[in-house]
Amino acid sequence: MKLLFYPRLAWTGIRKNRRLYLPYLLTCIGMVMMEYIICFLRDSKAVRGMRGATMITGMMSFGSFVIAVFALIFLVYTNSFLMRRRKKEFGLYSILGMSRRNLGRILLWETLFVLVISLAAGLFAGAALSKLAELILLNMLHGKTTYSLTLSAPAATYTLCVFLVIFALLFLKSLWQVRSLDALSLLKSESVGEKPPRANWALGLLGLLVLGAGYALAVYVGDPVSALAWFFVAVILVIIGTYMVFVSFSVVLLRVLQKRKNYYYKARHFVSVSSMAYRMKRNGAGLASICVLATMVLVMISTTVSLYFGVEDSLNTRYPNDLNLTAYPYRAEEFTDENTQKLIAALTAAVKAEGVEPETEFCYRMATVAGLLNDGRLQTRYSGGLVNYNALYQIYFLDVSDFNRLSGQNVALAPDEALVYTHRGDYEWDVLAIDDALEFRVVGRPSFKAISGQAAANISPTVYAVVSDLNAAAGKIDELLAESSDSHCRMWLMGVDLAGGDDVYVESFNIENRLALDDTFMGDDSFVRRLDCESRSENATDFYNTYGSLLFLGGILSVVFVCAAVLIIYYKQVSEGYEDQARFEIMQKVGMTKREIRRSINSQLLTVFFLPLLGALCHLCFAFPMLLKLLQLFNLNNVTLFAATTLLSFLAFALMYALVYKLTSGAYCAIVSGAKKE
Repeated sequence: MKLLFYPRLAWTGIRKNRRLYLPYLLTCIGMVMMEYIICFLRDSKAVRGMRGATMITGMMSFGSFVIAVFALIFLVYTNSFLMRRRKKEFGLYSILGMSRRNLGRILLWETLFVLVISLAAGLFAGAALSKLAELILLNMLHGKTTYSLTLSAPAATYTLCVFLVIFALLFLKSLWQVRSLDALSLLKSESVGEKPPRANWALGLLGLLVLGAGYALAVYVGDPVSALAWFFVAVILVIIGTYMVFVSFSVVLLRVLQKRKNYYYKARHFVSVSSMAYRMKRNGAGLASICVLATMVLVMISTTVSLYFGVEDSLNTRYPNDLNLTAYPYRAEEFTDENTQKLIAALTAAVKAEGVEPETEFCYRMATVAGLLNDGRLQTRYSGGLVNYNALYQIYFLDVSDFNRLSGQNVALAPDEALVYTHRGDYEWDVLAIDDALEFRVVGRPSFKAISGQAAANISPTVYAVVSDLNAAAGKIDELLAESSDSHCRMWLMGVDLAGGDDVYVESFNIENRLALDDTFMGDDSFVRRLDCESRSENATDFYNTYGSLLFLGGILSVVFVCAAVLIIYYKQVSEGYEDQARFEIMQKVGMTKREIRRSINSQLLTVFFLPLLGALCHLCFAFPMLLKLLQLFNLNNVTLFAATTLLSFLAFALMYALVYKLTSGAYCAIVSGAKKE
């Protein structure tokens, strides 16, 4: 009998507090299930057999780590709600003669019960749904599906180890909370409220400044590279500012409402506002947590969905044609129009030898140089001190004759004039200079932009300069870099569109091999030093694997964060319901009706409940410019797609948030009105 005494007490405690433990158990089960599914996909043979499997498994490994860390933080956070409710019970046990060791045994058995239920149900649900998750992932990645159901022992073992560590830490935290208080403190812990906090204007103004700094970084960031560098700084500033503003100005809001006599001295407002004032410090932190989680969900969903459905736009930017080739000459004097025609002829012959008909083909010459751009002057030599990598630019020079042929225009330029356009960045100066060797006046910024695949692959900003004489500009760059014998800066860019388009699969390796057998590329008469070939159809799989994996992982993490936000809202309502129950009982005794209680409850919930949603919308609006620039690093420039996805994501989340409000407000009403007492 003695052996079962503590397990019985522990199980009775869980059963009697099922209103609190059931959501907690469901969350633990969901965390275990998600962790197993991610690990299962990481080790799946079907996924590992796909092209680009390294990228996919890497993302799944990252996802498993994120879920494990978040599970630890979130379960520690929610466990505090449980302990606050249970301290009164533990205080009663202490008065009846139980020692701290006895209470520790009860906590140990409670932790074991929750652990066993969570692992058993979570691993079972994960095993049951892992195949469905694999089929969804393979379908998103355009992979071959298999229908054999398998279990992953490594995934189960890893999940088991992760949650054994998490629950061990939860037990130690609970044990410390109980051991650090005496019996009387435990018994009164639930009824002890917070002192009415003062309206801390200094903290609030500081929070606004921190939040404004994060917003300013997001709005005024100059280019995608700068956005990548400052993104996490902006995120940290916004999170810190959110907590400071919610904690401080939520008190300010209540003080303002209390001073408005026409609002405060009404039955539906008086009780709700006065009761919130005694717990606003904790309330503000909870609302800030909900706001941050909501923002994380909206950012992940909007960006990953945009990337996945905009994959064709990204492919078209990265690979402008079905076949994209770059050839580099041995010597500067071979950079001629005659050799350009030879390259086109050799490429056409190689494509036809593959059994594919070229539909359109073109070739143009460019010269390139990189350096630090400041005030319209590119510095190619720099040493010592700190380097501002945000100012690192790639300059491509294009001959005006090639530009006219590509664009169908008839532009004429003087030797010291240039047309300038950019990719991933802006060029605001009226002069373009390369050290002291070259200098051009910017006389126009054309709407037509020939963007090479190389520039699309490069994350640094690129400036295209159309000049009257490409060979003269390239010669100056050769002298500047002392590379005239090797001519690294010169290149031919060739593109071929194939009859059949996306339905035609051509391997770049085969094209390169066929070109290598041509006289143009071999023997004493060869003028091509190196050739790089890229096939759009060949690389499309990698794009779908990358963006599909991001969408799948973003969806999984969004579900986890949404569940976390829902649980925080639920526990917030339930814990506050128990705190307010006595107050509303007193108000009923002095004549407050059930209808007035309901109206007061709605007033309290509506006063603060939708603040996190408004905060998340504000964060998302200010983050939009920075997120748009980050998407440009993935070659996604479709602003309409991203804006529509962001708007739909917010509307869907707002609808879900309203449903959660409806459900949780019902639980709060049931507690404070005395409909359900435990």
